[in-house]
Amino acid sequence: MELDYGFMIETFYKIWDGIGVTLGLTALSLLIALPISFYMAVVRLRGNKLGAGITRFYVSFVRGTPLVLQILLMYSLLPSFLNFALKSMGSSFNIFESVNPFWYAVIVFSLNTIALLTEVFRSALMSIDKGQMEAGVSIGLTEWQTYRQIIIPQALVVALPAVSNITVNLIKGTSLAFLMTVKDVLAIGKIAASYGYNYIEAYLDVFVVYIIVCTIVQIIYRIAEKRVGAFPCRVRR
Repeated sequence: MELDYGFMIETFYKIWDGIGVTLGLTALSLLIALPISFYMAVVRLRGNKLGAGITRFYVSFVRGTPLVLQILLMYSLLPSFLNFALKSMGSSFNIFESVNPFWYAVIVFSLNTIALLTEVFRSALMSIDKGQMEAGVSIGLTEWQTYRQIIIPQALVVALPAVSNITVNLIKGTSLAFLMTVKDVLAIGKIAASYGYNYIEAYLDVFVVYIIVCTIVQIIYRIAEKRVGAFPCRVRR
């Protein structure tokens, strides 16, 4: 078996056209998931039994179901149900035609990432001595100020390595976005390969692109870990 190196080189550059979609999907999912998951972690630790129970159920459900199944539920079943409901009310609005599949992907990956980050932040917060919250309040800080100036900086140092792993896994997981007709890195590679059945060459290109992107992201996080760990907490009253 001989590889078509000319096709590989040409496709390698084409695949980079989809990196914006892949990184955009990753960035949006993280931006949505980070504040929500931190709040859910706090609720899990300090909230009432109802809030903690709902959070625990959500995390268990998302972590216990395959991502492919979540995609099918969000992209196929839910829009079909909503379309049926809208038609029953006499509306001509078609969700499949009106909503860009990219946003379905953002929702799916955000919901999945929220569950993963919730456990990361919960573990990070549990590593911080509970007495620090009491100490912050005792010197006149509000609970939010204590979190922002004392708890979060320390928790971030603990959580950042796990957040790095989740980010890398999220980048790789976005390859499933092609199931929702999103033209990401993998989708472009598959489309290019379909004309001449050069799937091996295309998948090798995709493999190399993911290796490059994920390596760069890990280096960025490694630098961030060093910088975050170097700054002490500053308390302002």
